[in-house]
Amino acid sequence: MASHLELIQELQQLDKVPSLERLRAAQKRRTQQLKRWAVYEKEMQNKKRKADRKGRNGNNLQQSEFRRRVSFAASVALLEASARNDPDEVRYLLRNNVSPDLCNEDGLTALHQCCIDNYEEMVKILLDRGANVNAQDNELWTPLHAAATCGHAGLVKILITHGADLLAVNSDGNMPYDLCEDDPTLDIIETAMANRGITQEMINETRASTERRMIEDIQELLRRGEEVNQQDCQGAALLHIAAANGYVQAAELLLEGGARMDLRDSDGWQPLHAAACWGQMHVAELLASHGASLNAKTFL
Repeated sequence: MASHLELIQELQQLDKVPSLERLRAAQKRRTQQLKRWAVYEKEMQNKKRKADRKGRNGNNLQQSEFRRRVSFAASVALLEASARNDPDEVRYLLRNNVSPDLCNEDGLTALHQCCIDNYEEMVKILLDRGANVNAQDNELWTPLHAAATCGHAGLVKILITHGADLLAVNSDGNMPYDLCEDDPTLDIIETAMANRGITQEMINETRASTERRMIEDIQELLRRGEEVNQQDCQGAALLHIAAANGYVQAAELLLEGGARMDLRDSDGWQPLHAAACWGQMHVAELLASHGASLNAKTFL
């Protein structure tokens, strides 16, 4: 994580560069925040697994062994062995009919985890045993999203060869190529998109379908009288998501339904920060016209 002094120095330098370059720098900084979250999430999962094992040691031996056979071995062992990069253990579990698509409470499969950690051999083993190359976690990230944002070019090639969806859209509205930080990884994905005949029109249509689904979900929430300001584990609300992705109609619907513009995520970002960072001018204008603070600061 950059220090406060480094951020100040970066801001001073960015004042001297064109606006497009400033936007790209902001996008890179936000992607770094997402990657830090992925590392943090992995650490928390490891701590939780250790705590669970410690708790089991104090229970009755027979009950512990029963749970180990029925629950631990089936749903946790594969994920844990994958995180340890233990191919022999993973092969053993898969040979004994453990599903390669088992996931944790966040929807992460073993394939997701190995794509984050850059375990190429493990990825090949899982795919050869039928792992879903387009599995989505709770935030709709596919393994290709994970490999792309981490810059694992070799894994990106493997996933594409196995039919990874190049137009998969996560809950932030990003396709895998949106998350690439380095040119080699981006070149691989863009070449594959060209080879599959993917056009800008197809990309736009796919993004539009995501906003349509979001609008339908918002309409259903409002119909049931449910809260539109609910925040996820990172503090993001629906208006943050609409703002970051430039979903003007969704943002209008949320504002009509009582969405708050002063809600902050875990980094102190309000929806207007998200719109400004990602260059969503129309949403930014909408929020400003509804009274969003132009002076609000993030926690950085």
